[in-house]
Amino acid sequence: ARRRPRDSPDARARSIARAAMPRVGAARVFAPSARAMKPPRERLDNAARRPRAAVRARHAAVDGDDAADVDTTSMPAIYSAPDGSKEAAVLEKLRRVIDPDFGEDIVNCGFVKALNVDESAGNVLFAIELTTPACPVKAEFERQAKAFVGELEWVKNVRVTMTAQPARNDAPETVEGLRRVRHIIAVSSCKGGVGKSTTSVNLAYTLAMMGAKVGILDADVYGPSLPTMISPESPVLEMDKDTGTITPVEYEGVKVVSFGFAGQGSAIMRGPMVSGLINQLLTTTDWGELDYLILDMPPGTGDIQLTLCQVVPITAAVVVTTPQKLAFIDVEKGVRMFAKLAVPCVSVVENMSYFEVDGVKHKPFGEGSGAAICEQYGVPNLLQMPIVPELSACGDTGRPLVLRDPTCETSSRYQDVAATVVREVAKLNNGKKPRVDIDPGYDGAFRVELPGENDDKPFWITAKNVRMSDTSARVKGSDESPDRLLNGTPIPDDIAPIEMSVIGNYAMSVTWPDGLSQVAAFNTLAKLERLPARAS
Repeated sequence: ARRRPRDSPDARARSIARAAMPRVGAARVFAPSARAMKPPRERLDNAARRPRAAVRARHAAVDGDDAADVDTTSMPAIYSAPDGSKEAAVLEKLRRVIDPDFGEDIVNCGFVKALNVDESAGNVLFAIELTTPACPVKAEFERQAKAFVGELEWVKNVRVTMTAQPARNDAPETVEGLRRVRHIIAVSSCKGGVGKSTTSVNLAYTLAMMGAKVGILDADVYGPSLPTMISPESPVLEMDKDTGTITPVEYEGVKVVSFGFAGQGSAIMRGPMVSGLINQLLTTTDWGELDYLILDMPPGTGDIQLTLCQVVPITAAVVVTTPQKLAFIDVEKGVRMFAKLAVPCVSVVENMSYFEVDGVKHKPFGEGSGAAICEQYGVPNLLQMPIVPELSACGDTGRPLVLRDPTCETSSRYQDVAATVVREVAKLNNGKKPRVDIDPGYDGAFRVELPGENDDKPFWITAKNVRMSDTSARVKGSDESPDRLLNGTPIPDDIAPIEMSVIGNYAMSVTWPDGLSQVAAFNTLAKLERLPARAS
């Protein structure tokens, strides 16, 4: 519901601020239910059982026929057809279209639906249902599908409808505003001043330009950045007085929520109150249907960050850093926090990496922070951003660079960032999953299965070698190799983890008896000495 004409902007701002402020014993404060606190795997299983919203694929008209609406959600994916049939011939051609991320053809991926063949007229209609509308290879899929099917002698017309899977997530049912948000992406650094908000905003608008429905939550209540970085026509949040639902501000097609739009500037309040406020802004906002909700996280690893990670199911994180070692030290803490909460980090964005003069790159802040994060924690993508005055100027004038100059080199870098997010999230949801277990019948060794490693067959490594692979586990003040526990005693041969879990596709989190929380990258595990294969 919109505000009444007699409500002034100041009154609206005060109303939203009062509603967002957590009050002890007040019903407005969102308390995570038991469902919200379930382990990520259990929440995901519950989400898989929920009914999906319908996806409507509208086939283009052929030879004067009416266009046809096709509900692809209600239809199964088409994997095969009777031998010798025209449908089988079409599917055989479509098997030549390969998804570069999954390494499988689009038929085996289950993307082909609503296949309709009219042999007498030579017409072929089908839908390709992708995992996201922002798929960076969507246009190439469509081009290849038309070209390959068009090679059949009897085919005269090919109509391809590109659709995407409907929005769904494993948010608790009590979080009404997030019901139709498919993916929640945290942009985090744990270090202030590294360009995290710049990355969040330009990433969001790049995803929107790729065809996705996007929202941004500015979670930095102490110093909100979005009111400076974008210029919405109506820069004040609105709230339904009866339901307490917040209507986000909208700018260039992206929905935005920030405490800065509540008319209160930055907050002056204690930590627990801030956590409740951010929780309220996130969960009571009517986000509508979104493909990606970008969380612009505040610096640090305290109550605010833990609240966001525990209350809502964050799909993945993008880590922002700068080249200095000081930034690496703080960012490393954030990566470990996400690992502990089973949130996979899919990309590292290293801001202020270099500037270029006459074709020569200069690196005034050194180099290596971003690469070190990727190497030590198995993050698969590193994107290095240049130092350019235009990027800062656009942030100060209220129009992001990717909107002002979408064809410049820096904007193309943000397109790369967005493409990595889309690809990695798709692989997290649909790709073959790695698996690590303790094998009690093999002296407690780790049984590891990694896609593409060891011919997709399991291999075994000792728990001790896994522990020793973490160089950060050295005793404080010691330059020795990490062959000791944190208390200085030697690591026993029969050491066993207290807890462990897989984090996305690239690493696992391990908690050891001496209190160390290790993030073991799968590319590191693959290099460790292997035990003889166990007889089945």
